Amino acid sequence: MNILITGGSGFIGQALVASLKSHHLTILTRNKRKAAKKLGDGHDYIESLQGLTHLNGFDIVINLAGEPIIAKRWTDKQKHKICHSRWDITARITALIQDSKTPPSCFISGSAIGFYGAHGDEMIDEHTSPHNEFSHDICATWEGLALQAQSDKTRVCILRTGIVLGRNGGALKKMALPFRLGLGGPIGDGEQGMSWVHLDDMITLIHFMITNPAVHGIFNATSPTPVSNKVFSKALADTFNRPAKLTMPTWAMRILLGEMASLMTQGQFVLPKRALEAGFNFKYTQLGSALNNIYPD
Repeated sequence: MNILITGGSGFIGQALVASLKSHHLTILTRNKRKAAKKLGDGHDYIESLQGLTHLNGFDIVINLAGEPIIAKRWTDKQKHKICHSRWDITARITALIQDSKTPPSCFISGSAIGFYGAHGDEMIDEHTSPHNEFSHDICATWEGLALQAQSDKTRVCILRTGIVLGRNGGALKKMALPFRLGLGGPIGDGEQGMSWVHLDDMITLIHFMITNPAVHGIFNATSPTPVSNKVFSKALADTFNRPAKLTMPTWAMRILLGEMASLMTQGQFVLPKRALEAGFNFKYTQLGSALNNIYPD
């Protein structure tokens, strides 16, 4: 297949590109030389979509681009960057699909479980009504732009992604060091939800969407077994044979991170109801086995 990928240099994107190496990939990147060094020379690289007038000839488009949510403190400038790094490229892809005579048969576009906002200890699925806050605003507009590409020729799949667990990137890479040193522990009372998914399952779910023509719409990309922050902290500490007794007060998180601290102090318990109903089988449903796979040593 001929596949266009945005965000291919990111944590999820790198694993996805490696998994699709038997196909012809065109990868959108800000720096072609840097991306080729990271992803390999056997792909086509483009630095902009602006020179394109359609997406005829592409079978699949996978849109994972976006400024990392937790890269920097949420100033007004950073919020603008977080939003428009997602919205602008998604709007452009949708416009190109709409202008295509033979458009891609499938458009898979990223989103996040931040769509739902804070829900306490409630179990959330794709039908849960969201709370209106910044993370919801980002995702609602992002998804709406992608869904405009839906037609009888193009099916759109939206991935509301949770915390993706892998060794070489994402949130787990940042969390691992203090836990290795025995300095990890829950945030606040530790009761907030952590909806996680192993990177392998994330990539397999994308393949499932590519190869199943009946699949379309919104999907939570999370394990069927979300856990509390307290349980997650204990499991990660156990992986390194360390204690998890140091607690980070919520007030300290707010001082350090400002508004962004809400992502870690509130949390969510999200279930992948639609993926399970569609027949997708998660390989890693238990947090302990997922962490042991990532850190076998």
